[in-house]
Amino acid sequence: MKSVTEFKARAAEKTGDLRLRQFIRTALRGYEVARDKRKDAFQSWESARQAAAETKWQAIHHLDEHLVALTTKLEARGTKVHWASTGNQAREIIAQILRDKKARSIIKSKSMTSEEIHLNHALEAEGFQVVESDLGEFIVQLRHEAPYHIVFPSMHLTRDEIRDLFQKELGDAPSNTPEDLTMVARRVMRQKYLQADVGFTGANFAIAETGMISITENEGNSRLTAALPKTMVTLIGIEKVLPRFADLALFLPMLATAGAGQPMTCYNTMYSGPRQPGEADGPEEWHVVFLDNRRTELLADAEQRDALHCIRCGACLNVCPVFRNVGGHTYGTTYSGPVGSVITPHLRGLQDWKHLSNASSLCGACTEACPVKIDLHHHLLQNRRNASAGQPAFFERLAYRIFAIVANDPKLWWLAKKMGWLAQPLHNFVERSPLDPARAWTQSRELPQIQPETFKDWWRNRK
Repeated sequence: MKSVTEFKARAAEKTGDLRLRQFIRTALRGYEVARDKRKDAFQSWESARQAAAETKWQAIHHLDEHLVALTTKLEARGTKVHWASTGNQAREIIAQILRDKKARSIIKSKSMTSEEIHLNHALEAEGFQVVESDLGEFIVQLRHEAPYHIVFPSMHLTRDEIRDLFQKELGDAPSNTPEDLTMVARRVMRQKYLQADVGFTGANFAIAETGMISITENEGNSRLTAALPKTMVTLIGIEKVLPRFADLALFLPMLATAGAGQPMTCYNTMYSGPRQPGEADGPEEWHVVFLDNRRTELLADAEQRDALHCIRCGACLNVCPVFRNVGGHTYGTTYSGPVGSVITPHLRGLQDWKHLSNASSLCGACTEACPVKIDLHHHLLQNRRNASAGQPAFFERLAYRIFAIVANDPKLWWLAKKMGWLAQPLHNFVERSPLDPARAWTQSRELPQIQPETFKDWWRNRK
C-alpha cells in the first residue's frame, strides 16, 4: 500500500502549491489555444480521429502479422532485432550490447519506453555514462527527477530554476532567457555526441509495410544520436506498429497537433537499417529491441485492448483536471494522467496501482481529447470494477460484505436508516475533528445530511 500512501501525500502537497498549479494551468491554456487552431486546419478533426482509431484497431488486431513483416524487412537490411518479454530482459539485452561494444558513454534521445523499464538507472549501476540529449529530459536528469509529463518533461520548472540548475551543475548560465539556456545545453551536448560510443533512441511509430522506424522530435537531437555514434540501439514497444507507410500522412500531423499544438513536428525521420554502402552517415550497427512488458496481456483483454492504440501524445494529460492539480510526479509511475491510470494497473499490477483509477473525476475530457478515440474514462471505471472483484484489502472486503448483507435485507436496511438518523447529530458535533470517522471526506467536502424521511415514506404520506 506504499504507492497509495505516497500518492495521497504527494497529491496533498502539490494541490497546496498554488504557484505551481497556476504555472501549469497557464502553460496548458496556451497549449489549448494552439491545439484548437491546428485542429481547425483539418478538413474534419473528428473524421481524422475516426480514421486514426480504425488504423490502430487494424494494427493491434493483426499485430502478429505486422511484427513478422516489420522484423523481416529490418533484418533484410542488416538490422539486428531482439525481443524482450520483460523490462529485465530488455535491460539485459541492451547492457550486453554495450558490453560487447566495450562502450562506456551513451548519448540518449527521448524515450518514455526506456523510462518505463528504468533503463538509465540500470546502466549507470553497471558503470555506463548515460546522457539525455532532449533538452527537457537533460534538465530533469540533472535534477535526478523523472519526467513530469510525457511530452514536456520539465514543464513544471521556471526559467529561473533552470538557470540556477545550470549554474550549479554546469557552471554556466549567463541569463534566464530560453536562447541562452539552450546554448549552454548545446555546448555541453555537442561534446557528449563526439565522445559517445553508442546512440540510443526510442521510436514513435514502426511501419510494417516498409520495415521502418519513425522518430519525431523538435530539436534534432535524435538525428545526431543516430548519425554520430557507430552503434545505434532503439527500444520500442510492440504496440507502436502502423500497417502502412501512408498512415504517417495522418499520424504525424495528428501527433503534432494533439501533442503540442503544432502543424507538424520539426523533425520527422525514418530509419530502415544501419549505414549502407555509399551513405554519408548513420550507425555501422543498429539494434532494435521490441518490448512486450505485459502488453500482450492487455492485448488479450478484449474490453480494454484499445488502450494499446495510445500514441503517447499527452493530450489526455493536458485536459485532465486531476493532472493539472496534482502534477505528473504525484502518480509515481512513468505514464501519468488518464492514460497512465488506465495502463499502469495492467503493466505493474492492478491491486498495487488501483488507486490511480480512482484519481479521476470521470468528466470524460480525456476521451474527448484522445486523437485515437481510446475510451479512457470508461476504462477507469472498468479498472475500478476489476479491482473490487479481485483481492481488495481486508477491511474493504469486510465493508463490502456487511453492505451486501444489509442491502439485501429490508429489515436491516430500515434499521440502518434509523441508526443513520440517530447518528447524524453526533456526526455534526465531531465533523472535521480528529474523532470524525468520515474525516477523509469532510476535510474538503460536506457530508450530505440524511433526510428525515425516505422518498417512499414521503410518497405514501402524500397520497
